[in-house]
Amino acid sequence: MKQNYENYTAEDQQVWKILFDRQFPALPKAATKEFLTGLEKIDFTGEAIPNFEETNKILRELTGWEIYAVPGIVEDSLFFDLMANKKFPATTWVRKMSELDYLEEPDMFHDVFAHIPLLTNQAFVDFLQAISKFGQEWIDDEWAIHLLSRIYWFTIEFGLIREEEGLRIYGAGILSSSGETKFSLSDEPNHFEYDVDKILDTPYRKDKMQENYFIIDSYEQLYESIPEIKSKIEQKLKERETVA
Repeated sequence: MKQNYENYTAEDQQVWKILFDRQFPALPKAATKEFLTGLEKIDFTGEAIPNFEETNKILRELTGWEIYAVPGIVEDSLFFDLMANKKFPATTWVRKMSELDYLEEPDMFHDVFAHIPLLTNQAFVDFLQAISKFGQEWIDDEWAIHLLSRIYWFTIEFGLIREEEGLRIYGAGILSSSGETKFSLSDEPNHFEYDVDKILDTPYRKDKMQENYFIIDSYEQLYESIPEIKSKIEQKLKERETVA
């Protein structure tokens, strides 16, 4: 499918502006500098819903990635296939005015505003592509995909990074939520150093704010952990086979 930009209504544009203007003021002191730089590079503002064609021209030049329009949440196989080929699946629909604060599934504001700016960072997208290739390899093993989802969840969706200014957010699940933006950086939740073993042993829930967040020191650290992720998941798969 494609993004039919002319189909967006005045309400759609207004909802985008409300969400953007509500979330953006908190980001200079909360979001990773790479996210803020990425926003500038791809020229996202509250004045208009991003046009995928225009954004893709910039992304392809910077990292070789692009936005790939999908109708909603896609099956794991397509999800991993797309990202293994440098295509980030994103919905094109925008929530209604009555749904500003709660959605049962991610809309365009989450997929595009929160995810796309970091696709301008090479180490980050290299990590994303690498774990997606693991997903392709293990797509028929439900337990392997579940373990891999924990890596994705605690990094791409709910990851924190330590920068010169202090603790900052890079996870899209946090960056699209004003409430979780404040909560994740507070003293309330648990903060752990990035640890592949611990992440693989940590379950998560989708229906509430997270209790646990993992902190990286750089995006290069993420990419350099790829061999460890593969070996540790393979080890857990062997252990499960032995028990069975």
